[in-house]
Amino acid sequence: MGSTSTISLYSHPKLFLRGHPLLLRSGSAYRTRGFPVLYTLPFLSRRRCFRFRRFVVAAASRAQGAPRQRRVYRESQSESSLTSIPVPVQQIASFVVPAGVFVAATFVLWKLVEKILMPKPSRPSSTENKPPAEGMKWSVAAGTNLLSGFTAKLFRESKQTLNEFAKELRSFSIVDMSGRNFGDEGLFFLAESLGYNQTAEEVSFAANGITAAGIKAFDGVLQSNIVLKTLNVSGNPIGDEGVKCLCDILVNNAGIQKLQLNSVDMGDEGAKAVAELLKKNSILRVLELNNNMIEYSGFTGLAEALLENNTLRSLHLNGNYGGPLGANALAKGLEGNKSLRELYLHGNSIGDEGVRTLMSGLSSRKGKLQVLDIGNNSISAKGAFHVSEYIKNCKSLLWLNLYMNDIGDEGAEKIADALKENRTITTIDLGGNNIHAKGATAIARVLKDNSVITSLDLAYNPIGADGVKALSEVLKFHGNITTLKLGWCQIGATGAESVADMLRYNTTISILDLRANGLRDEGAKCLARSMKVVNEALTSLDLAFNEIRDDGAFAIAQALKANEDVAITSLNLSSNFLTKFGQSALTDAKDHVYEMNEKEINIFF
Repeated sequence: MGSTSTISLYSHPKLFLRGHPLLLRSGSAYRTRGFPVLYTLPFLSRRRCFRFRRFVVAAASRAQGAPRQRRVYRESQSESSLTSIPVPVQQIASFVVPAGVFVAATFVLWKLVEKILMPKPSRPSSTENKPPAEGMKWSVAAGTNLLSGFTAKLFRESKQTLNEFAKELRSFSIVDMSGRNFGDEGLFFLAESLGYNQTAEEVSFAANGITAAGIKAFDGVLQSNIVLKTLNVSGNPIGDEGVKCLCDILVNNAGIQKLQLNSVDMGDEGAKAVAELLKKNSILRVLELNNNMIEYSGFTGLAEALLENNTLRSLHLNGNYGGPLGANALAKGLEGNKSLRELYLHGNSIGDEGVRTLMSGLSSRKGKLQVLDIGNNSISAKGAFHVSEYIKNCKSLLWLNLYMNDIGDEGAEKIADALKENRTITTIDLGGNNIHAKGATAIARVLKDNSVITSLDLAYNPIGADGVKALSEVLKFHGNITTLKLGWCQIGATGAESVADMLRYNTTISILDLRANGLRDEGAKCLARSMKVVNEALTSLDLAFNEIRDDGAFAIAQALKANEDVAITSLNLSSNFLTKFGQSALTDAKDHVYEMNEKEINIFF
């Protein structure tokens, strides 16, 4: 009975499809014409289910009106072909195939209706939701350099930006385009603006992601431009290949006098290419090769070029790897060179032996060196002796940097003895050399008779209160120091009192740096008392990192208000312990000075 009832239900397909959409579930109740009806499908065996499906197919074929004989013949043929197949397989096939056809047809019709009736959702613009990738290169032709996700809108914006850069090149004599990140493609676009440019004299393309391939953009451009005097491509990873390419281009350039190639991943091969340029180019005056990877071989090539070049005035080799051998090679080149005026060798680890050969070469040359930077080169008191011997006999040196070596008190005394005889050096930097009160006292004695030195830097030396007292006693009435840097010298409040007493009488010091000396409120109050006295020289006072609190700030504020003729224009109190009360007092004093004298004081908290 159960199988007969089920067959009768499916034997009327029109009634099932056009009537109520009944979901046949075992034990489920549905409402038809207002009356609940319970349909229960009895449990069917697998054999009965398959027989039932075959009956449904047959019923459907009869409803289509096709010739029965042909369809019966086909069915008989198909059944005969499956007689060799096991019965369960035949049952499964007869069940799955019709159901699959029905489901596929229904899905296709549903998708078609959905596509027609449902509105197509708007797709957001890629330029609104996708930010430009970091390091994006600018493009001037469709598809040349844009990432796959960027739209035409972004392309237009990029091209417009490059056009603005090009306009800037044509409008100003000094153009700084550093850090614009336009890459190789952008440089090809911008280089065209330099071809026959008659305006830009100094251009910086530093830090723009330019590689060796981008340097080729200058080919044919720099040869025809005679107005451009300074070219800066520092901070671009052009490497030795890019340096070689640029040097080949500049051989025939008749305008550029300053070339900056700092931090461009240059090694010895690139330095040799620059050396070949120096042998042929007679226009360059300033060459900067700082912070690269030039070693002994590169130094040797540059030294050989100096023997032939007679136009270069300034050579910057800071932050390379010359070492003692590189210094020795460079010294030989300097002996035969007459044009060089400035030599920068900061941070090359040349050591005492390297400085010995370098000073020997400089002493033998006929040229007049004016600037020498040998800071951070592991020079001890032994090396300071060779420097002092050179200073004694040099009649042209104006600026000497020995910053961040280790000459100690012994080396400071040797430099001081040399300064007694030298009357040309105006600026000397001895910061960070482990100099104590003894060395500072030796330097102070020199300043009593030497009025040529105008700038003295002793920062980062533990000279203490005794060392600064010796300096203050001399500078109170002697010397001609205008810039005095004593930051990180451990002078404390006692040392501040000596400095304050010196400021009451000194008439030359305009820039005073006392950072990080532990002055606290006591030291600030001592300086404030001196600031009340008329001092027309001191214009810049740096008191940062000194643990000064509101009491010290109040004292300085009162001093500024009391002195109507105050000359200070810059006061640095940053990195102290000031609250809003101390800051307000200083701001009020600043406003008071402006109202009374119309003088602007820049106060930094």
